[in-house]
Amino acid sequence: MPADLTASPGSGRSGGLILLALLVIALFACTAFMTVGVTGGWAFVLQLRAVKLAALLLVGCAIALATVLFQTVSGNRILTPSIMGFDALYILIQTAAVFAIGASGLNLVDKRLLFLGQAALMTAFAALLYRWLFTGAVRSLHLLLLAGVVLGMLFRSISNILQRMIDPNEFVVLQDRFFASFNTVDTTLLGIAAVIIALAAIAIWRMRATLDVLGLGRDAAIALGVPYKRTTMTVLLLVAALTSTSTALVGPVAFFGLLVANMAYALIPSHRHALTLPAAALIAVICLVGGQTVLERVFAFNTALAIIVEFLGGIVFLFMLVRGAVR
Repeated sequence: MPADLTASPGSGRSGGLILLALLVIALFACTAFMTVGVTGGWAFVLQLRAVKLAALLLVGCAIALATVLFQTVSGNRILTPSIMGFDALYILIQTAAVFAIGASGLNLVDKRLLFLGQAALMTAFAALLYRWLFTGAVRSLHLLLLAGVVLGMLFRSISNILQRMIDPNEFVVLQDRFFASFNTVDTTLLGIAAVIIALAAIAIWRMRATLDVLGLGRDAAIALGVPYKRTTMTVLLLVAALTSTSTALVGPVAFFGLLVANMAYALIPSHRHALTLPAAALIAVICLVGGQTVLERVFAFNTALAIIVEFLGGIVFLFMLVRGAVR
């Protein structure tokens, strides 16, 4: 995925116009989400919807930024952080917690402590995996994908063993935690997640020029003076922090990042991260907020947004795999 360092001023202007159009659409989707269908009790309804909107915005931005960064480092548009075993690890953490202290005991644990613990464990796992596979003398994308699949299978196998020993009533409670949900977000966690995602976004924005060079590949980046090993590890730690935060906040969403990142690449006529990063984040906001609005007002919650997102993202993944996107 080469970075377009020689993009013409025209492509920058057209990219800016596309970003402006995406921003307008995103603002319209947020306004519709907050106001459509409100018949009375505006103060209560707006407060309730504001919490859900904040969760949608945070998760959408975190997943979009993490996916674009991960694809820049890997040089491949078909890989996402979630494919590397994050979802399986999240399920294992939830299963182990219920197995150890029970569902009732888990509910007594401070939600902020539980959130930070989950995010820290997933970040540590990702940091160890990425350090092992990405910073050596030889970097193999196929090895990375294989390691993610194998570790995911290991985590799922351990989870299945523990789930068979859990009380059936507690297993029913546990199942609700296995799927992404934007309707049951704990308000006490939004502030922590917002701080983590905001700090990561600021760091990413300050690195945007370096990311353009990093997208040229390892050899070109080193030749142009980028400290490749240190920069790569910094980017991967940011990816891990963003992905683990969004997963711990609402649950696993595997293919959503793949969907919005590739939509951003298709819309923006440049590979400059100053354009692709905000474009991916805005597209994620449009998809999540707009989709949730349609589900609530048109389908009356007869289906879950996460199911539709995973379905569409899975189709994009299979299409790119069949087309030969893995290089």
